[in-house]
Amino acid sequence: MSGNPYELRASLLGQAEGILNHKYYAENERLRYLCDAHKIDATKVTWPTPPTTDEIIAEAERLYAFVQQK
Repeated sequence: MSGNPYELRASLLGQAEGILNHKYYAENERLRYLCDAHKIDATKVTWPTPPTTDEIIAEAERLYAFVQQK
């Protein structure tokens, strides 16, 4: 990946958003499956919340720190 710093940051934000959205949807589907299979009570489940902008930025910063390692 070669590009300017803005492209790198935009790419990392997109990757971070994808990672967090995947975690959110996977957990949501897991809980939905358990509810449909009557293994847990849907009224007592703590449903996941979609990732916030702050969480996405924090994840992007974590990815950026990894990229900066030698």
